[in-house]
Amino acid sequence: MGESQAGKTAEARQEVVTVLYLAGLGDGAVRLPDGQIAHVTGALPGETVRIEETRKGSWQLQAVLEAASERVSPPCPLAETCGGCALQHMRTDALLDWKVQRATRALLGAGFDAVPQATTFQVAPHSRRRADLAVKRGATAMLIGLHERGTKTIVDMSTCLVLDPGILALLPTLRTVLHSLQAIRREASLHINLLETGPDILLVTDAPLSAADRIRLAQMAEDYAIPRISWASTSNPEATETATQRAPVAQSIAGHTVTPPPGGFLQASATSEQAIQNAVMEALPEKMARRASVVELYAGCGTLTFPMAQRCQVTAYEGYAPAWNALKAASGTARITAHHRDLNRQPVMAKELAQASAVVLDPPHAGARSQMEQIVRGLPTQVVYVSCNPAALSKDTALLAKAGYRLHAVTVIDQFLWSAETETVCDFRRESSRRSRSGPSRSG
Repeated sequence: MGESQAGKTAEARQEVVTVLYLAGLGDGAVRLPDGQIAHVTGALPGETVRIEETRKGSWQLQAVLEAASERVSPPCPLAETCGGCALQHMRTDALLDWKVQRATRALLGAGFDAVPQATTFQVAPHSRRRADLAVKRGATAMLIGLHERGTKTIVDMSTCLVLDPGILALLPTLRTVLHSLQAIRREASLHINLLETGPDILLVTDAPLSAADRIRLAQMAEDYAIPRISWASTSNPEATETATQRAPVAQSIAGHTVTPPPGGFLQASATSEQAIQNAVMEALPEKMARRASVVELYAGCGTLTFPMAQRCQVTAYEGYAPAWNALKAASGTARITAHHRDLNRQPVMAKELAQASAVVLDPPHAGARSQMEQIVRGLPTQVVYVSCNPAALSKDTALLAKAGYRLHAVTVIDQFLWSAETETVCDFRRESSRRSRSGPSRSG
């Protein structure tokens, strides 16, 4: 090869293609000339786009030649770089429709012959009450934000259309205070839950808190009315301790006061939590017999437990000890029996599930395969499944379809606005006939 040729940089390969559909992460799927499917961030179904191959072999959007009617200008100035929102270039009503389609395809793929028309709910902007943020020490300032998609680069969160303003307002102060801490050598993570009593903060750092750090955090808590700041090490993030606490930490659920653990799981917004609760309660009979009981799996701190206990006995199982402790402490005289149990290693067995009036479960992202196997052996009359992952929903509920359950109702909740995350509440009921695999028609 001649010197002049060796010095040349090969031009990147480009193609003009039509976008076929949105893939699971919200990328546009296109078919390349060789027949392979590639995923392109920022492209919408039906569009004609010019794409370019990167050095890593992936494809990126270079230009939209014919735009879809669903395309809009991203409303956030950080949309092009921040990894938090994948679909700000799509109208929100179209986004909700797509999430309904995702849930529908998942359930049809599970083996149900028809899927009832979904009830839907979509959160408003500026409503997210929890944030999991990355922190990195810069030369002169602390970066706090989300990673750029597919990289470890932190996009400093100067604004956000998703977060509650109460969380966003804390970030300038947190940048200043965290920059002064000896406990952060290079990186940390920051978890903020906006509770009814105020922001609850968990800081996970790559070095121990010094005495001066604790004083600094205590002063920040006092100045900004932060009830509690907890701390953990990146080497053992579940071993949390209270760095400073100036007031009680509490959240009300169906009339019960719960103290969530540091960094504890909350539904993304108060309105989406209510929508999930409503869907579950509408699935259960309005009037239940005095001895009627529900077995609840993956109960957390009681988001569904406490509303259900107003109507029936609830036997609740939760594997994360701090969440189970919070649920148990808040139960009081409610008709709740709370058990600490790792349901992946030790699922509730079929014999107990068979005695329940209904089984309600809200499993983690990976689903509940081991537990579902026991459910279809026990064959309870009703199963209400709350899903945050259509792929896991399809795999888990395929067992229900084979066991003869009918899909009675579906609710799709868009609680992660402008993301591909899809929340679904499904009501399954068992009939003896083979026809039970079919759900009611859309016109029925």
